[in-house]
This record gives sequence, C-alpha cells and structure tokens, in this order.
Amino acid sequence: MKYPIAFAAGIAGSLFVAQAASAAGGFEDQMGRCLQQFANTKDAAQVMLECTADAGKLSGCKVVDNSAAGKGFDKAAMCIAEKLPMGAKTGTVKVPFRFPGGA
Repeated sequence: MKYPIAFAAGIAGSLFVAQAASAAGGFEDQMGRCLQQFANTKDAAQVMLECTADAGKLSGCKVVDNSAAGKGFDKAAMCIAEKLPMGAKTGTVKVPFRFPGGA
C-alpha cells in the first residue's frame, strides 16, 4: 500500500476491512488521492467519523474527533469514507482512522 492508514472498528461487530483488499485498486487509489489532496502524509493524526451505513456505503458522515485540527486529515477521512466498503452493516456507525505519518 502506497499510503499507510489503519482502520479500527469502534462498533459492535466488525468492519470487513478484508473487503477493502478485494477492492484494492479503487480503494487504495482513493486513499492516495485523498491524502495527497487534503493532508501531509508526513504528519500523524487520528480522526473519528460518525456515519450512516446502508447498502454497502457510508453517507452523512461528520467528524466527531480530530487530533490534528486544521491539518486536513478530517477532509481526507471524509474523502476516504466515500469509498470505504461496509458490507451488510446498516445504521449509525463510528469509523476511526489512524494516519501514522512518515510517508
């Protein structure tokens, strides 16, 4: 993966991150574009989004926590969330992102 990012599921059950691997080309490309467009990959940050999951996608996301306010990681997380596969998960979910920096 060109731009490392870690996802952790802070919701009951699990996010099927393995699905991201099966859609690797599109999802990894989206991550790279979002990070390049909005944030400095040398910096580290953690962002928590709260979104509505339905039909395998996230919508209506809002930032509920951002450890690096003003550095664009909130926008990068929102951009990445547009392509994050959600499987059969429905309802309100919290989606934490960890941008480790150093890339």
